Amino acid sequence: MRMPESEDALATLSGHYFQLFEDYLGDLLDTRGDGVPPRLWDSMAYSLRAGGKRLRPILCLAAAERSGVGPQKALPMAAAIEFVHTASLIHDDMPCMDDDDLRRGKPTNHRAFGEALALIAGDALLIWAFGYALTHLPRGGVSFEKALKAVAALAEASGPSGMCGGQVLDTDSESQSADDGFVYSVASAKTGALIRASVVTGALLGDISDTDLRCYYDYGMHLGLAFQIVDDILDVTRTKDELGKTPHKDEAQGKNTFVSVYGLDGAKRLAAESSEEACRAIEELFPEGDLLIDLAKSLADRKS
Repeated sequence: MRMPESEDALATLSGHYFQLFEDYLGDLLDTRGDGVPPRLWDSMAYSLRAGGKRLRPILCLAAAERSGVGPQKALPMAAAIEFVHTASLIHDDMPCMDDDDLRRGKPTNHRAFGEALALIAGDALLIWAFGYALTHLPRGGVSFEKALKAVAALAEASGPSGMCGGQVLDTDSESQSADDGFVYSVASAKTGALIRASVVTGALLGDISDTDLRCYYDYGMHLGLAFQIVDDILDVTRTKDELGKTPHKDEAQGKNTFVSVYGLDGAKRLAAESSEEACRAIEELFPEGDLLIDLAKSLADRKS
């Protein structure tokens, strides 16, 4: 199957980070862990192997290398982030959430394996992420203290004030608000927190000043916002074949999105502004240009 246009462009732009992670993940999934039931492993691996942009691990590896840590050493952290992200997608697609049948051009996990196994697979990936990073980062030469700080940042981004909290704001009718700023709260937590953590965790593995860490934090925050705004735009402008998932889901479920609140043109303007803010945040560290700046620009223009 040919990669969607945006994933193809991202893989090309990110160069060796993309392939480095794909090779690492492929090797990891080729051997089932001791004591893991085969069907559970198959369900976990099914969603991890489904492809995708691999944006979050790419950001982690890039930030780590720019903080003095070779990307090979940061791979366990990148994998942990992808485990968390994949778990969130499995759960997000389930009938009690968005009730979707398609993800990345393939049947969603609960359609392929059943709801009970999909739920457990998502839980397993989420829990596995933290133990995996804490075990394998020190084995690769990262100090346990730095590994612990990075894993703590991932946990915070995944928990009640991050991704899980954002999912509640997005799906729980009693938690929603008609205020224009509500969509920013949802985007910042549901999508932005994990993208921000991808950059921050990579940076935390190395030697980095508080000032530089703030640049990475701000970059990730604005990048995550731009990513979600573009997601809202694509939901109403692209087809199922182009997206690899069902379009117009937000509208059908009556969700507040950047498009419903600000209109299509307004959402496009906000996406461009957020991308520019991300570039400005990281330009303080790389005034002559950098891959992270190029990523921010490319993701604002993605087509899927």
